[in-house]
Amino acid sequence: MTVPATPAPDAGLARLWLRGLGSRRDTAHRRLFVFPHAGAGAGAYRLAEHVPDTVEVCTVQLPGREDRFGEDALTSTDAVVTALAPLIAGRTELPYAFFGHSMGALVAFEVARGLRDRGAALPGRLFLSAMRAPGVPDREPLHHLPDDALLARLAADELAGLDPELQELLLPLMRADLTLCETYAHRAAAPLPCPFTVLHGTEDDTVGEADLAGWREHTAAGCDTHRFPGGHLYVRDAQQQLARTITRTAPAWA
Repeated sequence: MTVPATPAPDAGLARLWLRGLGSRRDTAHRRLFVFPHAGAGAGAYRLAEHVPDTVEVCTVQLPGREDRFGEDALTSTDAVVTALAPLIAGRTELPYAFFGHSMGALVAFEVARGLRDRGAALPGRLFLSAMRAPGVPDREPLHHLPDDALLARLAADELAGLDPELQELLLPLMRADLTLCETYAHRAAAPLPCPFTVLHGTEDDTVGEADLAGWREHTAAGCDTHRFPGGHLYVRDAQQQLARTITRTAPAWA
């Protein structure tokens, strides 16, 4: 049995972590919480531009990026859940869903479990993108590599196309986010009662079909799959299509 949402925490703190909160106060019937990928901040996602005004998009801004660059990045899912779950629990007066890409999918899943632990209203659906299921072994860990070796690996993928000075500036953040993902230890629990949609790029070589199929074990409400053209960061070029995929299920979020 779900208990009513807890009283809203400090509004200023909520808006520090949840960008877009209250932006559609007069029109929103539903809310979408967005969890960015490793190294990315809220500014990397423009889903609000492509959804109807009945959906308020709140993108998570973790410490260590964009206007929170001066803060220490978090290096564990437990730390993120501790910070975010109370803020989101106080914002569940509307039916809502989670979308998380890569690291964000893992964070979204754990926040949903944290909300269940708190007796809060749960998301109507989790959209989990480009991330292996919890409990599936990680591939070669990178977070422990020396700076030069780690930078070389990231420059060919996540940091590709950025100025070398900017790559070096972002390296500590990337190491922190990799640490969060690669030291994550899944704890067994009952499947969530929320349906899942698993999303991925057709050319993504970082996750395989078996990695993604494992998500089905973590929901008691069904799991479907949707593919987009592109690689691991397909979201950069597919935000309009992604928004359409997410919002077409919006009536069922309640």
